Amino acid sequence: MTTEQTIKDMMLEMGKAAKAAAGTLANAPTKQKNKALTSAARLIRADKDNIITANAKDMEIATARRLAGAMLDRLALDNERIEAIAKSLEAIAELPDPVGGIMAQWDQPSGLNISRVRVPLGVIGIIYESRPNVTADAGALCLKSGNASILRGGSESALSNRAIHDCLVQGLEEAGLSPDCIQLIPTQDRSAVGEMLGLVGYVDIIVPRGGKSLIERVQNDSRVPVMAHLDGICHVYVDADANLEKAVAITLNAKMRRTGVCGAAETLLIDQAVLNSHLPTIMDALKFAGCELRGDKTVLALDSTILPATEEDWNTEYLDSILSIRIVDGIQGAIDHIATYSSQHTDSIITENSETAEKFLTLVDSAIVMHNTSTQFADGGEFGMGAEIGISTGKMHARGPVGLEQLTSYKYQVRSNGQTRA
Repeated sequence: MTTEQTIKDMMLEMGKAAKAAAGTLANAPTKQKNKALTSAARLIRADKDNIITANAKDMEIATARRLAGAMLDRLALDNERIEAIAKSLEAIAELPDPVGGIMAQWDQPSGLNISRVRVPLGVIGIIYESRPNVTADAGALCLKSGNASILRGGSESALSNRAIHDCLVQGLEEAGLSPDCIQLIPTQDRSAVGEMLGLVGYVDIIVPRGGKSLIERVQNDSRVPVMAHLDGICHVYVDADANLEKAVAITLNAKMRRTGVCGAAETLLIDQAVLNSHLPTIMDALKFAGCELRGDKTVLALDSTILPATEEDWNTEYLDSILSIRIVDGIQGAIDHIATYSSQHTDSIITENSETAEKFLTLVDSAIVMHNTSTQFADGGEFGMGAEIGISTGKMHARGPVGLEQLTSYKYQVRSNGQTRA
């Protein structure tokens, strides 16, 4: 048997196992799902040294492959990040179970009582890169929302993913649930992804989380519906009525807190009215923090040490300590720039003018639109969702952070007392 055939058979078996597990998990009691999550959290803490050892090996391989600094930051685990993973599992356990929740209920003149009720999607295939915490977050969110999952992490985090997944499986077993509820594809062969994208009838939806090339491949090749998590070309707009102190703090945090996350700001827009009063101080803070700045002609005239920005810069998700700066003509100029270049992920306005803020929040067509805060808050955990599988930038089914409710669909339950239709 060829390797290709072996992988094809393996993925088919995983699909079948996931579908069977999903049938049971859809009706599993909340208490049982929560036990699996809290047990997994305990096991992750207990197995911390093994997870860190596995991660160190991944980091060594990734460094030898000369992965970019942002990718290495996403990959790295330490005591604090492992504790955050465990706390995330516990936070998901504490959230209300969406399955069976009544979204709406009404009576019809015909005598029908109709309810719209949340149900799991079924089997979710998740393809992601670099960040091993996604293994825990994705598996846990799918579990709590009653979905079986098939996880495919990047090759750079294979050992870390496996160590975390082992804890998830043990948690499932302690709770009396099938280990097939959360499966991790054991091979890094790229053909396994292709096979999963074709598992019609076994996988109900694919969620890709990674770079543009990964998303494009999944969208082009998948025969299964896709909930896309696209790149984050995020903007911060400093309005004419912006408070300088807030503008400096928010811009610095939005760009430099963690440059490798999808919510990191990539372009700074400045109202020409505060070009001289605000921009020099903001740029000084960014440069002091080690950020490379690229600007348009007006910015270059203000500071000759800034690199010139090209058209490509406005379309680039750097995921690095690089920020492009453009001067715009007021709120409309900012909105027009974002409409042209944004990936519809997250955009923020800094202003003390509530009317201007509301215009920005209303007219900017992104999944997340913010006022006077950092784009790095674009995170399911910060939204009170416990965790997220990703930020959906599409408009079908779910948009923004994909948490528990976004991993459910619904059905209609109709109750009657013998009515027939005329």
